[in-house]
Amino acid sequence: MFKKLNILDEKDPHLRKISKDANLPLSNEYKNTIERIIQELTYSQIEEYEKKYNLRPGMGLAFPQLGINERIIVIVHEYEEGKFKNYVVVNPKITSYSDEMIAAEAGEGCLSVNRDVEGHVKRHARVTVEGFDVDGNKIKFRAREELSIAFQHEIDHLNGILFYDRIDKNKPFYTENEIRLI
Repeated sequence: MFKKLNILDEKDPHLRKISKDANLPLSNEYKNTIERIIQELTYSQIEEYEKKYNLRPGMGLAFPQLGINERIIVIVHEYEEGKFKNYVVVNPKITSYSDEMIAAEAGEGCLSVNRDVEGHVKRHARVTVEGFDVDGNKIKFRAREELSIAFQHEIDHLNGILFYDRIDKNKPFYTENEIRLI
């Protein structure tokens, strides 16, 4: 039986707190929460389930969005039509990043922001993320393009930052000559 997660709205103060490191290995309760997040994010990217369960499409969720201010992120990346790779990172850190900057041409969205926000968010084109899996084993990912954007977006949540905080108020949009839009 599928039951939608209770994702907090942008006005909730939990989303503005800096999260603390999660204790490892994760509890069974947290592991179950992660499984529910993976299921909902996957369903939200499959049109049939998105409509059936009235979901907003999303590829990432951070624990603070559920009111849990601990450093855990989940990303479900559709790397090919109907094929998904799950990334669960506990206490993630970006350990290196490219000089090249990119932005999602359509702008970014967020499951906690239930409105359209106009503007481009400058992000690193490539990042290396290190952290731990749910059992406390060290893990490391190199992410590019939209996956890089997703990691930066979700890690921002752990630091109380919402994507629209990063939109330049004086210059919300960039041209292809200024930044690579993907």
